[in-house]
Amino acid sequence: MTQLEAARKGIITKEMEEAAQYDKTDPESLRKKIAAGEAVLPCNINHRGIRPMAVGKGLSTKVNANIGTSDAFPEVEKELEKLAAAVNSGAHSVMDLSTGGDIDLARKRIIEASPVMVGTVPIYQVLVEKQRKGYGMVEMTEEEIFEGIEKHCADGADFITVHCGVTLEVIEELKSKGRVMDIVSRGGSFLTAWMLHHKKQNPLFEQFDRLLDIARKYDVTLSLGDGLRPGCLADATDSPQIRELIILGGLVKRAREAGVQAMVEGPGHVPLDQIEANMKLEKSLCHQAPFYVLGPLVTDVAPGYDHIVSAIGGAIAAAAGADFICYVTPSEHLGLPSAEDVKEGVIAARIAAHAADIVKGVPGAWEWDLEMARARKKLDWKKQIELAIDPEKAARIRKDKNEDDQECCTMCGKYCAYKLVSEYLGTEYTRC
Repeated sequence: MTQLEAARKGIITKEMEEAAQYDKTDPESLRKKIAAGEAVLPCNINHRGIRPMAVGKGLSTKVNANIGTSDAFPEVEKELEKLAAAVNSGAHSVMDLSTGGDIDLARKRIIEASPVMVGTVPIYQVLVEKQRKGYGMVEMTEEEIFEGIEKHCADGADFITVHCGVTLEVIEELKSKGRVMDIVSRGGSFLTAWMLHHKKQNPLFEQFDRLLDIARKYDVTLSLGDGLRPGCLADATDSPQIRELIILGGLVKRAREAGVQAMVEGPGHVPLDQIEANMKLEKSLCHQAPFYVLGPLVTDVAPGYDHIVSAIGGAIAAAAGADFICYVTPSEHLGLPSAEDVKEGVIAARIAAHAADIVKGVPGAWEWDLEMARARKKLDWKKQIELAIDPEKAARIRKDKNEDDQECCTMCGKYCAYKLVSEYLGTEYTRC
């Protein structure tokens, strides 16, 4: 029985109780959201030691970190270091996007070591293995695609990205309207090439019921991928993107009817003034399904700083209804991220998520900032560092500036506003 099926029967599972506790919400309230499809609880029956977390309406905005091997960097141990960096920095999820080395080993080791939910994109491995045997990507068979999906689910992936909405009709829309960057999704591009070569419909769409049977068997959440997401601002919110979203909305309903949890992935590169509209479109067209966004990135011209670009878009998106943010690292558009890049990306995304949670009224978000304000008023440096979203960096900066034994920071020194006003107003002030 899946989490969705249990929720519909009025059953509060152990996983729901733990997820509700994390989000400081009532288990019954969470159960109702899962039953309605407004929240998902990705928790594969084969993922041992997972810390269950829910994604969706009224819950804290969750953050995902992408990791995974490549041909240039196939070492599994390095990806486990990135996993640790992501989890230690507060990521709620990781995605294993491995395309190099021993992909099966990487996935199994990551799932085994991860206390947070793990997502994968099975079609990546299907393509890689086909090419390793000397075949082209278009020579993937439908059977191989579904065998690859089942392998990932059986290994314990909590959610899988499947590009079911990239159909022949959507591709015709793309060809008709045109784009600056065409298709930037790897999964979307693989399936597009396959469909145009074979002149056949996307098997993930055409055999969606088969996909649902696999997902239900292991209680895997479907993350309905945005194969037509915009890869630059010029392509944002165009008709191919929206047409795919409409198709995904129909698949969300079919998944729910089958007892399978589903969320929807979103853009991409989006100008600031289009972000809120994109969030509303997804919620309306996809029946309030949880929305998982990449960024969005609000400008195309900041390589090296795209974690900041993404955080700006992510904060606006989450405040407008996005439930799940996929981080972007400083290496985005440039190369494979290092462990330090992973940390920078997670922290930037967590800042965006928390900023949105404050305005969404998520329990504990406002109180966290209020506690920090009180610690600053008291010049309680130890407490400020404890409350920091990145305590390690805050402590390092304090130490590097030789501030450890200073009552006030060296920015203001004896002209500290907190200290001066406290003395004359007679409000509480303590030296630390």
